Amino acid sequence: MNNSFVKQSSRLVIKIGSSLLTNDGQGLDRSAISQWVKQMVDLHQNAGKTLLLVSSGAVAQGMKRLGLVERPRELSLLQAAAAVGQMGLAQMWESCFSEHGLTTAQILLTHEDFADRTRYLNARSTLLTLMNMGVIPIINENDTVATDEIRLGDNDTLGALVAGLVDAEGLIILTDQPGLFDQDPRHHPEAQLIHEAQAGDPILETMAGGAGSHLGRGGMLTKVLAAKRAATRGAHTAIVSGRESNVLSRLALGELIGTQLMATTPKLNAKQHWLASQLQVKGQLVLDPGAIEAVVKDGKSILPIGVKLISGQFNRGELVSCVDQQGHEVARGLINYNHQEVQKIIGQSSDQIEAILGFVSDEELIHRDNLLRL
Repeated sequence: MNNSFVKQSSRLVIKIGSSLLTNDGQGLDRSAISQWVKQMVDLHQNAGKTLLLVSSGAVAQGMKRLGLVERPRELSLLQAAAAVGQMGLAQMWESCFSEHGLTTAQILLTHEDFADRTRYLNARSTLLTLMNMGVIPIINENDTVATDEIRLGDNDTLGALVAGLVDAEGLIILTDQPGLFDQDPRHHPEAQLIHEAQAGDPILETMAGGAGSHLGRGGMLTKVLAAKRAATRGAHTAIVSGRESNVLSRLALGELIGTQLMATTPKLNAKQHWLASQLQVKGQLVLDPGAIEAVVKDGKSILPIGVKLISGQFNRGELVSCVDQQGHEVARGLINYNHQEVQKIIGQSSDQIEAILGFVSDEELIHRDNLLRL
């Protein structure tokens, strides 16, 4: 493909990193944000694009308001900075968009909003309603309540999850780098920019590396992994430099800028994507070769007789990973029994469950409808 996918896309998620929105730790840069808004207004009003914005910058703005020089390490202080900064961030976007007659909405999400099926569907409904009304959702992780155990991790991941949530055709990740290189250009001057590749290609993860800025959490690897996640729902990803002049408008005209990672794998249905959106695996089942073949090749459910070992502590309905005996993950799904019950029935035929446990919830440990093959 010689043109950017952005030209043909009608619904886009745009993620902008902290380094592009702030004055190197001196708070939000209104001039820069105004320029981003001007480009997004062009896409929305002139190119007919429906947009969702995933905006970093809350912690950086909070650091400025609180007089903090370094990103806090203590969770409570980090959450305090996010709470203070989120006020300024929302005000800034609202003020800049309102100058062009557009209304914005603040949406703060956590892992639980993706992990819980009802909350997932509610978030989807709200976002679709806002977009149908011509409102620009401004989305961020709710850092004020998220802990390390339930954190999405970074806004690249959040952007990919949102793209899947609303069936966006594309994800644009704006960063302070030109794109993905085949080697780290900081150490290899001969490094070549990857203009286009297949999202999910394992070699891309080898190429990517290095930490993000001192203001943010993401690096190039998180962007490559975000593209892989977005591709499961059919969304392409562009990783482009936010330093490029009018980069969004040029992408919308079809100009190929930065790195374009294309979704070529089969698109997951809504239920499968919800399963793929789960980031917190509670346990692990080690399957025997026969069970792996039944799951991977034939799309069958997982039965107790096909499980060799388990690890972790989990309750009924929680997500567990299914691996082969070498530890390679082949599937993940929602378990029908807790870890203590599973430990008692593994290796047994399903007609023995009642005799062993005294009850039967399901004949399968994981039903195929609740199982995602990887």
